[in-house]
Amino acid sequence: MITKKAAMAAMAGALLAAPVAVTVMAQPGAAATNAATNAATNAATNAATVQAAAKDRLLPGQWLLPGQSLTSGRFRLVQQVQGNLVFYEGTKALWTSPTSGNPGARTTMQKEGNLVIYGAGNKPLWSTPTAGNPGAYLLLPKESGNLVIYSKDNKPLWSSKAYIGKLPSGHVLRPGETVQSSNGRYKLIQQDEGNAVLYDGQRPLFTTPTAGHPGARSIMQREGNWVVVDKNDKALWTTKTAGNPGAWLAVSNDGRIIIYSKDNKPLWTSR
Repeated sequence: MITKKAAMAAMAGALLAAPVAVTVMAQPGAAATNAATNAATNAATNAATVQAAAKDRLLPGQWLLPGQSLTSGRFRLVQQVQGNLVFYEGTKALWTSPTSGNPGARTTMQKEGNLVIYGAGNKPLWSTPTAGNPGAYLLLPKESGNLVIYSKDNKPLWSSKAYIGKLPSGHVLRPGETVQSSNGRYKLIQQDEGNAVLYDGQRPLFTTPTAGHPGARSIMQREGNWVVVDKNDKALWTTKTAGNPGAWLAVSNDGRIIIYSKDNKPLWTSR
């Protein structure tokens, strides 16, 4: 027979045991916390992956300060402390900007489309002729040793091996460098032996009479002449278009070299 005192003791024992069930039911809350922590960790990992993937390019408004670099496999683009921007494959320099001797210089991909190197006093030292292309960006290669600026819709505007469409006023074409037509068919190459040759594929269409002068280069002079000079800066040949400051050279989509005035009037053509 169960006495009244024993029944009360049994009831008290049941009430004391109840919190154990409450503790077990609290586990889903802990699982939710763990899930949130994992999600945050995954998001951070994904963000880090995106950031790492962007190290091969310079986007509009971004800067390379002295000593900073971009990398893509064996290729690097380094803003040197002494002022020049250098594109490397391993330890071999493939291209360099003509801005050495300007300590503190830095490079930016401007929002209007051109890559500009500024000196320590915010004076522009050098730029690509790609302004007027908002959203353009600089991309390092994965395989070929060619540094390229692309428009926002991924069309090439400039490369370290070739000017696209034109050689602007004041710019130089060194041995091995080219100006190619915007459709990619025609290429004007400053050849190692000294002459500048316009090609349609492998077929030469025009050549300057300057072979036999290794190291010669083409200059679109600021006063309007396209000139081929030897390694000692002696003029070998010219278009005789001086007196037109700001003139520029174009390689057209129909296979011509054309010198235009700054207001786009033709001054000379290879045909």
